[in-house]
Amino acid sequence: MFGTYDIPDQRNLLDRTRQGLIGAPLERPESGLKVCGVAPYAAEHHPPNCAEGVLVTATIPQGRVIALHKDEVLAMPGVLGVFADKRMLRRPAQGTAGKAPVQDVRAVEYHGQPIALVVAETFEQATHAAKALRVEYEASATVPLDPEGLETEPGRKPVVLGDLDQAMAEAAHSVDLTFTTEGHASAAMEPHASVAEWQGDDLTLWGSFQMISHNVKELADSLRIAPRHVRIRSAYVGGGFGSKLGISHDAVAAAIAARELGRPVRVVLSRQQVFDTITRRSETGQRLRLALDAGGYLAGIGHEAWVSNLPDEPFAEPVTQATEFLYSGENRKLAVNLARISRVTSGSVRAPGEAVGMQVLEAAMDELAEKAGFDPIELRKRNLPSSQPGKDRPYSSRMLIEALDQGARAFGWQDRKPRPCMTREGEWWLGMGVASAARVNMLRPAAARVRLEPDGSLRVQSDQTDIGTGSYAILGQIAGEMLGVPIARVTVELGDSSLPSGAGSGGSFGASSTGSAVFRACEAIRDKLAHRLGVPIEALELRDGMAIASGREVAVIELLRGEAMEEIGRIKPGKTDKDYAQASYGAFFCEVAVNAFTAETRLRRMLGAFGFGRVLNARTARSQCLGGMVWGIGSALTEELGFDLRDGQMTNHDLAGYHVPCHADIPALEVILLEERDAPASPIQAKGVGELAICGAAAAVANAIYNACGVRMHDFPMTPARLLPKLPDPF
Repeated sequence: MFGTYDIPDQRNLLDRTRQGLIGAPLERPESGLKVCGVAPYAAEHHPPNCAEGVLVTATIPQGRVIALHKDEVLAMPGVLGVFADKRMLRRPAQGTAGKAPVQDVRAVEYHGQPIALVVAETFEQATHAAKALRVEYEASATVPLDPEGLETEPGRKPVVLGDLDQAMAEAAHSVDLTFTTEGHASAAMEPHASVAEWQGDDLTLWGSFQMISHNVKELADSLRIAPRHVRIRSAYVGGGFGSKLGISHDAVAAAIAARELGRPVRVVLSRQQVFDTITRRSETGQRLRLALDAGGYLAGIGHEAWVSNLPDEPFAEPVTQATEFLYSGENRKLAVNLARISRVTSGSVRAPGEAVGMQVLEAAMDELAEKAGFDPIELRKRNLPSSQPGKDRPYSSRMLIEALDQGARAFGWQDRKPRPCMTREGEWWLGMGVASAARVNMLRPAAARVRLEPDGSLRVQSDQTDIGTGSYAILGQIAGEMLGVPIARVTVELGDSSLPSGAGSGGSFGASSTGSAVFRACEAIRDKLAHRLGVPIEALELRDGMAIASGREVAVIELLRGEAMEEIGRIKPGKTDKDYAQASYGAFFCEVAVNAFTAETRLRRMLGAFGFGRVLNARTARSQCLGGMVWGIGSALTEELGFDLRDGQMTNHDLAGYHVPCHADIPALEVILLEERDAPASPIQAKGVGELAICGAAAAVANAIYNACGVRMHDFPMTPARLLPKLPDPF
């Protein structure tokens, strides 16, 4: 039922239902299974007679495989086969299908690239054989390992408005700053894993994926078979953060080996292989130019970024994405420049674009505020445009001012010392920082089936995934609210490609998109119930299994007459997507302590205030905000991928060397959820929240460090080694 979203739904129907589920901080229905270790993740599927596969990866950065000495390992105990099929992936998928070329399986494009799969009876035998496989290479060096100083090509269509150079020359106050951010890994807790089993020409693959409907097409495309022959099951995913948007090497390799051997095959990547072979976030160089007139208004804004990827890869980290719509400034130059290097594919990682672009923009805004003598909050508030610059389209909603004001009051911003080095406790300088948060909102095509059973219980089905974001809870709440069914009688089934295609989990669009599909399916069922009750649908109220209208109360099961009611709801973006600038907004407030002697930075406290449309579940939304803030703190202080520029090898390809924040790094964080209704964003007036709390968080930390010790850091992460040489005299 229904389709394109062309006209904003102003009815706010979920404000007029009476079941009391929407917004409630309900527990995730699958939480007990996860906590008790009962929920089966991909690697835990073990069909009878399942063989084990281990990938072999390249030990050179570029060149060709001349020989795989298979016979030596095929003679080893338990080894069943060595596979180097031309269909195997050299690069992880980027979320597209129908474009897989026939690959030169012998070509090596980056250190760590999968080049073969060894399959044996046991994991230990497969691991031993994979390590023993001798590979002969012909090395080459045609693609640089380091992006520094390389020629670039346009990565995105540039935005050029007015004359930025003139605006800078005439500005009352300006900044022209260069920043760097290091590369990031998604670092999901669950490694990539696939279990493939064929029944005739039909493949069932248990895996860990974010976008199942796309992944089916990608896998079928790689295997050169029709998508109708592929079923993917991914009911539980232990985190993705972009790394599981597309299929990866394990899925294709497992499917090829299973078909050849005539038995199931399981392939689980080691932690090191995940880092070495799955998409990274590109390192960036960024130049920020901000021109302020005498009245404190931005006359110009320039944001130019340099990112990297493998040759022929279309993805370029969209660093300037939020700069396009966040602040005013009629003179603009926004550009993303792409260098081609020999490193593992760069792709979407935790809020691509805004995550690293916002932290730099917001650090530059802080410097401009100080230079012009403005409070950082005041400068941001006075430079919010009435419509999107350059496109002159209205904002669907924007709660940035509310986030800044409410966050400031709750955090105690009025107690902040305006100049650095004014507060000290023993060896520690203390300081506060602020930054705006912004993340584009996207509505994506989605479908969901809702079935009201004859006994009045409810079933919701979609291939939508839950990667720890709360999809099971939220979709059940929407359906239960719309049809007046207590949550205990709602069952949600997800993560199976045989079900209607949801939006998937990526870009923070899963809940609002697939939730809108559920909403529309429920609307169709409500219409049927109203017809059977003989009342206009506007007069119908559903609560606790009862249909109420015109002074009558009738049990829903009576209206069902012993039959189920089933509908498939659909949504896809339409005119509202083009007519409005859509984004979620917020603000970060941070207090840090910087050791005057060692340059160690300790986070003392942090608060985030966020507005993202209707809050569907206060508990899961808060959890998403907390997680985003933690990732932002990691980007600020600890996370960086390292590469050996002699051979291209990643030097910290595990969670011992790649430092994500741990419990000791994170104090109590506070979250303020700002309720609003954004009708152009989706029929349920909700927007994305999952990635919002990353976007700008690192800048709040950087700005707090400056307020503490007087050092402006332009290179992220801001490690003690980088900060120490710049500290003022501690005495």
